[in-house]
Amino acid sequence: MIPKKNPKADLVRNSGLFFALGLALVLFLSWKGLEWKKYDKTSFIAQGSEADDIPDEINVPVIDLNTPPPPPPPSPDVIPPDFEPEDNDTEKEESRIFPTEDLFDEPIDVDDIPETETVSDEPVSINLVESVPVFPGCEDAEDKLKCFQESMIRHVQKNFSYPEWARERGVEGKVYVTFIIDKDGNITGVNMRGPDKSLEKEAARIIDKLPKMTPGKQGNRAVRVPFSLPITFRLK
Repeated sequence: MIPKKNPKADLVRNSGLFFALGLALVLFLSWKGLEWKKYDKTSFIAQGSEADDIPDEINVPVIDLNTPPPPPPPSPDVIPPDFEPEDNDTEKEESRIFPTEDLFDEPIDVDDIPETETVSDEPVSINLVESVPVFPGCEDAEDKLKCFQESMIRHVQKNFSYPEWARERGVEGKVYVTFIIDKDGNITGVNMRGPDKSLEKEAARIIDKLPKMTPGKQGNRAVRVPFSLPITFRLK
């Protein structure tokens, strides 16, 4: 005889379901345990004062200044006691009124006022000045500016001397010289810029030998006239 097992008495039949439910329950309890927070039950009191020290009502003392009320304004009909009537019979010295004719001299004619010419000491370009400076020997030239420039070139060529120090070292270049012919015809304000000090020194020596000139004029007034002169130093 083969014994038959009752399927209702099989305990292994639902073990998988019970295991899944138990695992879910354990996970839920673990999560709640991790998320659980506990707070201390303490009362909060503001720092610096006790709750029992706060009064229910603040009494503000009343201060009486004892200020008297202002006096009433005086009535317009009341005459002050120190009022003294003015005697209208007394003679007063009247202020003297001067006639307008005494305040001014005889009328001045505008045409009689002399004109004052504004004198400026600013240099005037040699291309804009009415009368250019005259180089000695150009007094009778028709084009005095052209004669001035040609005389400058001849002066440089006549007095030119190549510096020995620059010749030995092969120093060449151009020296730009600027100067001003003042109101007396003298050479002033000499400035120069070149590639070497020896060349600048030679250019200054040439300019220093320039003669005194007739100053340039703007109208009938002598003016200062600037002039620039490039001097080229070149070895052959």
